[in-house]
Amino acid sequence: MATLTYAYSDSTAVVGPLATASEPHSYDLCEAHALRLTVPKGWEVVRHEGAFAAPDPSADELTALAEAVREAGRPGKPTPPAPEPEGPSGRRGHLRVLPGRA
Repeated sequence: MATLTYAYSDSTAVVGPLATASEPHSYDLCEAHALRLTVPKGWEVVRHEGAFAAPDPSADELTALAEAVREAGRPGKPTPPAPEPEGPSGRRGHLRVLPGRA
């Protein structure tokens, strides 16, 4: 994983190790996209030398993930009803099922 940060005032894109904090004008990329990134004509790209390593998960991230899994697996949690399909006269009828041909 890598972080791409744009410096618009310098017409520069910086691809470096995965950032630990969110910054404006920065995006996380997988290694394949970090290595193949191209920039607009007239821009410069600065790349980190070496491999992009995945960060170790923090205890906060693991705790949040465990809580989400625990909450999703609780018995007796009501399942929301599926939306009723709208007919040809419905307002959101831009998609429809067509019968198959044999």
